[in-house]
Amino acid sequence: MNVPQPLQDATERGIVVRVNEYDDGSVIAVDLGASAGEIAVDVVDETAIVVAGEQQFEFDVPPEANLVTENNGVLTIAE
Repeated sequence: MNVPQPLQDATERGIVVRVNEYDDGSVIAVDLGASAGEIAVDVVDETAIVVAGEQQFEFDVPPEANLVTENNGVLTIAE
């Protein structure tokens, strides 16, 4: 699964993005950091909207993804 471009661009702001490949799929993990504060994730049609503190990201959810969640400052996109 490819990392959406807005999340790739976020690495320039110190956000860590990792892709983990497994036999049954892959997971994109985006560590927004402790300073992100409360994080809200909403998926509308094929677009994910993530608000983390003063930062906002909008991106097309990869077609193979079936889950977009947040837990403890880490955004997870999984297939």
